[in-house]
Amino acid sequence: MKDDVAIVLEDNTILHDLCGVNDRNLRYIEGVLGSRVHTRGNQLVLDSTKNQDQRVFRELIGELQTHLKNGHAPDRDLIYGIYRSLNEGNDTELALLRRTVLNVPGSSTKVFPRGTNQASYIESMTEKDIVFGVGPAGTGKTFLAIAYALQEILSKRMRKLVLTRPVVEAGESLGFLPGDLAQKINPYLRPLYDAMDILVPYETVSRLEENRVIEIAPLAYMRGRSLSNAFIILDEAQNTTMEQMKMFLTRLGEGSKAVITGDITQIDLPLKKKSGLVDAINVLAGIDEIAFSYFTAHDVVRHPVVKKIIQAYETQG
Repeated sequence: MKDDVAIVLEDNTILHDLCGVNDRNLRYIEGVLGSRVHTRGNQLVLDSTKNQDQRVFRELIGELQTHLKNGHAPDRDLIYGIYRSLNEGNDTELALLRRTVLNVPGSSTKVFPRGTNQASYIESMTEKDIVFGVGPAGTGKTFLAIAYALQEILSKRMRKLVLTRPVVEAGESLGFLPGDLAQKINPYLRPLYDAMDILVPYETVSRLEENRVIEIAPLAYMRGRSLSNAFIILDEAQNTTMEQMKMFLTRLGEGSKAVITGDITQIDLPLKKKSGLVDAINVLAGIDEIAFSYFTAHDVVRHPVVKKIIQAYETQG
């Protein structure tokens, strides 16, 4: 077809990586462009006569090749993120996607953002002292916070990683549970450990715990402390009270950073209690050292059906 557009690739390895397993990346590209994409020898071909489609196709493949050279294999979320930025003419977002990467010492893979919201979240953690990651489950809030924290701890730029969350299910009264404090709180922090298990070997996490570099604590046990040169993650922050949130935020000592993650659609507090996360969003807006990153169902990076489930509940709400 003389009116199609073909992009010649340097070698078959690049072609294979761009196409993905069973050409699934080509299906994603077809989905955003609305036209057939296929291979012809060492070429990627778009069957479209529209100048706009052809321009976006060339730019999209060019961006994906840049990411490949940086070690970032294309996937659905990266393709959608780049397409969205190209379609909106947002060069700032494209540059943010290109330059954002987390290098966790001892990890076999680099951690790249899957979309511009994740990239902005990572950049906020780099630039700000306190970052709120707010949005539904599966958007990478906790995983990226753990990845950033491990990067800082294992690079010895920070001394300690403190993991905490409100234990609403146990009413913050852990005395009746068997075991020491770590054993009592560990089930509630399992999602944080799941993220660490993906990023670094189990032995690394065990060593950090033994050396007290990683510390776990229920939120109620944070009162009265001052944490210096530490990276602190407060997970499930939607279940903090206003008093707990204020108490947590004022634990920050010199050289420390805090990341607070939560989903304000899944608050488990008693009806008469206002969420500390919801309150903080309103009270702290405008403070330069604090950033708020918001995620939506479009940022979900779990099984594709999770995104549809979240959208279905949002529609009902």
